[in-house]
Amino acid sequence: MFEQLFKISARHSSVRKELLAGLTTFMAMSYVLFVNPSLLAQAGMDHGAVFVATCLAAALGCVLMGLLANLPIALAPGMGLNAFFTYVIVLEQGYSWQTALAAVFFSGCLFLLLSIFKIREWIINSIPLPLKLGIAAGIGMFLALIALKTANIIVASPATLVTLGDLHSPQVLLAIAGFFLIFALAHRGWHSAVLVSILLVTLAAWWLGDTEFSGIVAMPPSLAPTFMQLDFTAALTLSIIPVVLTLLFLDLFDTSGTLVAVTQKAGLLQADGKVPDLSRALVADSSASMVGALLGTSTTTSYVESTSGVAAGGRTGLTAIVTGLLFLLALWFSPLAAMVPGYATAGALLYVATLMLTSLQHVEWDDMLQAVPVAVVLIMMPLTFSIADGIGMGFISYAVLCLLTGKVERTTLSVWLLALIFMAKFIFA
Repeated sequence: MFEQLFKISARHSSVRKELLAGLTTFMAMSYVLFVNPSLLAQAGMDHGAVFVATCLAAALGCVLMGLLANLPIALAPGMGLNAFFTYVIVLEQGYSWQTALAAVFFSGCLFLLLSIFKIREWIINSIPLPLKLGIAAGIGMFLALIALKTANIIVASPATLVTLGDLHSPQVLLAIAGFFLIFALAHRGWHSAVLVSILLVTLAAWWLGDTEFSGIVAMPPSLAPTFMQLDFTAALTLSIIPVVLTLLFLDLFDTSGTLVAVTQKAGLLQADGKVPDLSRALVADSSASMVGALLGTSTTTSYVESTSGVAAGGRTGLTAIVTGLLFLLALWFSPLAAMVPGYATAGALLYVATLMLTSLQHVEWDDMLQAVPVAVVLIMMPLTFSIADGIGMGFISYAVLCLLTGKVERTTLSVWLLALIFMAKFIFA
């Protein structure tokens, strides 16, 4: 049965390898079970319900990817996308989390339509590479700021806006130690480095009295506080369009980059650079986002941590399905997730941020038409505390610079459309 469904032998794998790869991928990305509820709870959502929604959305996405596209790629609510949901849509722009969930649902619908009608390739290919690289790195800077703020490594200052926090604080020191521990373990090949760091820092927090131990295994919390709580009426306004488009493009960039990276490492990337069964993979991704919003979580997307499972031998969709089943099993570990303090996840956020900054190595810094827009995104995204504003300023600066330097041929229709949309947002907001 496995052979018929997943063509395991044809991809030079085995059931044993696929099972081990699925477990490896789960261990590498299981930190999302702690980080996602912690982030979305700051938007006013119920922590327990978000934990359940995270498990279910991840499980569904993984199973869909495995069955539809037969790829060893796991899905879960995306890092960066959950930060945009909480800190920008809800806390900065003032939308309710119910409206934000509706925006996630609409972006998933658009993603599905773009995937079905194959418009997605045109959009991605028509956006200049520097902007793609800048957006990925900019989100990394944004996550780094959130991590430092969450751990109180940096704090507000009336004189300088931000300043260094109290480095004598045990909580600050534990957050810093957790960050370095992740890199030390990852350097030694521990696929569960992030998870181990979070658990050890949480154990230290319990010893300090910052959190209470309420068990490890229990019945899953109720999903009712977030299930089908989307506010579609409030989301059907012109002001929400930039939010939906930003969610859409963030998911497009994230998913496209992950699909290429994982399939390349698995030796599945075709000779012309195309991902096998791309349209089915995108349908799985967009469907998971839509259902995830209905359950009560931010955008569900493909995880680059899937490369850890590929490194362990995973080559087929069975790897993804095993990962999905483990996310279902995780439903019974909600007490453990509930006792994790914010500073225990700060190291994980900072680690992910560091990895996202590696995209800057591909920017041609000697070319000012590349360097300036990327620098604008890098600077403005964290300093405005807005992923959307950073992206908008990047598109506007790229279009204006190309126009002023007589290099209009380096722009595309999509660049001008997005630049005009963001200009209208800044003018009329």
